[in-house]
Amino acid sequence: MSDTDQTPETEQTPHIENEAGSDSPHLDEKQQKQAGDRAPPGAIVIHEIVREQGIEEISRSASSLAWSGMAAGLSIGFSFVTQATLQSMLPDAPWRPLVACFGYSLGFLIVILGRQQLFTETTLTALIPALTERTWPVFARTMRVWGIVLFFNLFATWLFGFVLSRHGIMPPDTVAAMNAIAAKTMPGDFWHTVIMAGAAGWIIGLMVWLLPASGSTQPFIIILLTYTISVCSFPHIVAGSVEASYLTFSGHASLGDYLMKFLIPTLAGNTLGGTLLAALLNHAPVAEHIRLTRQQTP
Repeated sequence: MSDTDQTPETEQTPHIENEAGSDSPHLDEKQQKQAGDRAPPGAIVIHEIVREQGIEEISRSASSLAWSGMAAGLSIGFSFVTQATLQSMLPDAPWRPLVACFGYSLGFLIVILGRQQLFTETTLTALIPALTERTWPVFARTMRVWGIVLFFNLFATWLFGFVLSRHGIMPPDTVAAMNAIAAKTMPGDFWHTVIMAGAAGWIIGLMVWLLPASGSTQPFIIILLTYTISVCSFPHIVAGSVEASYLTFSGHASLGDYLMKFLIPTLAGNTLGGTLLAALLNHAPVAEHIRLTRQQTP
């Protein structure tokens, strides 16, 4: 990927630049001020803030998306390590997972607050411009973001999983905890995994909609919602890939297990949950408002 990837993309995106947030043509003056100030917003204001984030993402160069996707895939690995470390240090009691699952939130805090590209978050923000514009060029840019981010997220998790699987890297107690946690990523029932992953995609998608209005409580919201994903054992395509690839490299699972028991059903569920449920249900209530606003705009 070269710097030439960066040149024409922003210029070629039709009718979507400089329209979101405080400059959005879909907002009245009061709503534009809310968007610009990040004041407690209504649904249409949240929609335009998220759309602005989506425009930024689909306008980024391929190299920028790739490096950010790599960073997110590596950062999310600390969710697995921290959760396993906590579990190894706690007594074997029924309440142990309730405490250890807080470690799962660490990687998401790093990724989201650090503005790194995470596939489940990107499926929502990059989709909103496509839902608003409904043109093939914008849709193609959304698919481009999805493809690049997902590939480099997963590539990074395989690097992280490979390192963790090497003998002597982690203490024996932590290794035992990692084995126990990672085993839950491959339950074996394809459709059960799809449904459970759909719940994870929905929660991540809803988190994206909550963050613009959360202000200083953003870390608390990230911790609470990602803790819910962990404690309920909802599969996440990127965080879970660290665990599943660790199992594969350590000899506890095959590549076929990774693909059929984890990757395909989890990807399907996360994508459906994040787009069909979160994106469409949050876009649909304001779609008519946007259409009428555009008709009234000279």
